[in-house]
Amino acid sequence: MNQRIIRFTLMITLYSALTFYIGWNGWVWLHSAFGLQDKWIYGFIVGLISFSYLIGYFLKKIAIFKIVGAYWFGFLQYAVLFLPLANLVGLILIFFNFPSLAVVNWIGSIVFSAFLIVFIYGSYNAYSPIVRKFSISIPNQASNLSNLKIAMASDMHFGRLSGLEHARRLVHEVNSLNPDIILLPGDIIDDDPEPFIQKKMGDVLKLLSAPLGVYGVLGNHEYYGGGIPRFLQEMEQIGITILLDEVITIADSFYLAGRKDKTDRNRKSISDLLSDIPNTLPILMMDHQPSDLIQAEKNQVDLLLSGHTHRGQLAPNHLITRRMFEVDWGYLKKNQLHTIVSSGFGFWGPPLRIGSRSEIIQIDVSFMESK
Repeated sequence: MNQRIIRFTLMITLYSALTFYIGWNGWVWLHSAFGLQDKWIYGFIVGLISFSYLIGYFLKKIAIFKIVGAYWFGFLQYAVLFLPLANLVGLILIFFNFPSLAVVNWIGSIVFSAFLIVFIYGSYNAYSPIVRKFSISIPNQASNLSNLKIAMASDMHFGRLSGLEHARRLVHEVNSLNPDIILLPGDIIDDDPEPFIQKKMGDVLKLLSAPLGVYGVLGNHEYYGGGIPRFLQEMEQIGITILLDEVITIADSFYLAGRKDKTDRNRKSISDLLSDIPNTLPILMMDHQPSDLIQAEKNQVDLLLSGHTHRGQLAPNHLITRRMFEVDWGYLKKNQLHTIVSSGFGFWGPPLRIGSRSEIIQIDVSFMESK
């Protein structure tokens, strides 16, 4: 317990120091350029904003704190990238006898403009989804099908910021593809199902339509919210089948397997999940996190669909996800296994995407006889 307290105290101290550094930079520019005087009110506002997400965790009914906190995380990331560089350039210019007041004003204005571009461009990428298309061939006969069109969307994170309008975008874009089946591999909601239910977002998602049905699996955020039973009940009411370490047969033509998220320590291994099915039909699998590609390949999975990574969501975070996963976005083929990982339709935290884009995946599958 003492170690946990020490770690928490250290984390809060470091975070507070970082917040002070960001706030100090803002104060220097605002005071110099606009004559801002009351540093105590300014400091209080910066402190409130920087801890808004934590406050929102305890005051869940006051949504504004979580919304402000989400935007703050996006600001925080780019402040860490922009401000040290701005300070360095400022010091160099002052060293070479440029007027300090002019340096502060100009560099502050440039940094402010950079933040403005990030927020405008990032918001556009987050709320303007595109459709990415893949065509694959599976060398196994699906009894009653020669082709299959899949619409896939992951990581919607429906809740406060990925809200009702974004849900309507999903339904419109997915239904316009006229898919045979719709697959949602995890993080359908953002932690707590309460905002999803309050906004009656289920009334929108139940309009998703495909002849072979709509299926999903749990992501890590469904676990974080602690409301899985209520979430499952809501999904059942709107006609979305959530597969919990289950394998079902679709149209007597292929198997669809859905894994619980890696967060669940009691989830089945892929070999246990597939042990009772005969290897006579193609196997399609949803697994929220793309972490078990080798096991999927060894167990003759033909198509593995995942999300989770967001492709880092905010560049240069994609350099981290690229190191964490064999494929963190896009397509990879390993022998018979086709793997497709989506950057997601929604977002976590700030409704911003830099270096990634909200997306829906269309997969055109052709089935063939084995040679």
